[in-house]
Amino acid sequence: MIDRERDMDVHFDDAEPADLPRLRALLTEARLPEADVGAPNQLFLVARAPSGALVGCVALERYGDDVLLRSLAVVPSRRGEGIGEALHARALERARELGVGTVYLLTTTAEGLFARAGYARIDRSNVPAAVRASAEFAALCPASAVCMVRRLD
Repeated sequence: MIDRERDMDVHFDDAEPADLPRLRALLTEARLPEADVGAPNQLFLVARAPSGALVGCVALERYGDDVLLRSLAVVPSRRGEGIGEALHARALERARELGVGTVYLLTTTAEGLFARAGYARIDRSNVPAAVRASAEFAALCPASAVCMVRRLD
């Protein structure tokens, strides 16, 4: 993965508070929920161009031993370069470092992508109550969004 990341001409790190306006703009552009961006239980990972400009992001929201993966987005001009895949891989690495056992997500457009990444459909009623109570589940994502799960064990 390292050689491929070098070819992408980006570097990855944790988002900083100053990144919040650009994160919100990127998520709005990608038609993803952004109203609760900056909540205390969120960890955003970002991809930056050499100029420092944000070109992608992904977030983890921790709920005990579980996380909600959300907000995976890449600027349109950089899609297809593998940045989203690299961000996802880094998010799973971070979840493992945090000792998380299960990753949940909601998607309206990327079910196939996440299925190829090892996620399976799950009924929302089978998701832990704390995750279901998140803003993403409770209000921001439509009821028609597909719920998916991946175990990290």
